[in-house]
Amino acid sequence: MLDYVLIDGDLALFLPTFGVATVVVRPGQMKGSGPGTWNDKKWCVDGDEKQLAVPGCPYFTPVYSIPGVGTLKIAALAANQKAKDTQSNGKAVLLKGGQFTAKFEVQAPAQQPPPAPGPPIPDSMQTYSGLGSFTTFNTNYQAT
Repeated sequence: MLDYVLIDGDLALFLPTFGVATVVVRPGQMKGSGPGTWNDKKWCVDGDEKQLAVPGCPYFTPVYSIPGVGTLKIAALAANQKAKDTQSNGKAVLLKGGQFTAKFEVQAPAQQPPPAPGPPIPDSMQTYSGLGSFTTFNTNYQAT
């Protein structure tokens, strides 16, 4: 099935729910590395998604209500986000597709207020899983 090819500058939009964690999300901008272009913008190809990172995103959970900070990344693409037939320099081009699997990597853990006098208790989770999708500025070029 035809779908829009992702190009340099397209956005990865993350949903704010990462399991029990709520993340204050910001979009990430894709960097295309394929030699193919559309409107003078490089196509995004397999592997470009691994370069995307959105650092400095606050998060909290119902238990750890003092916010922490981490980085949003793409963990895995959905099957319909890699072209089966269209390649650029031997790599599958990336498509808008459905939802990718996202990960949130904790850099500074959220904290639980102390139950008694003493220091706050840090969140022990290092990563949380969530979802996201792409939005593209390419409204003409499609591939399979």
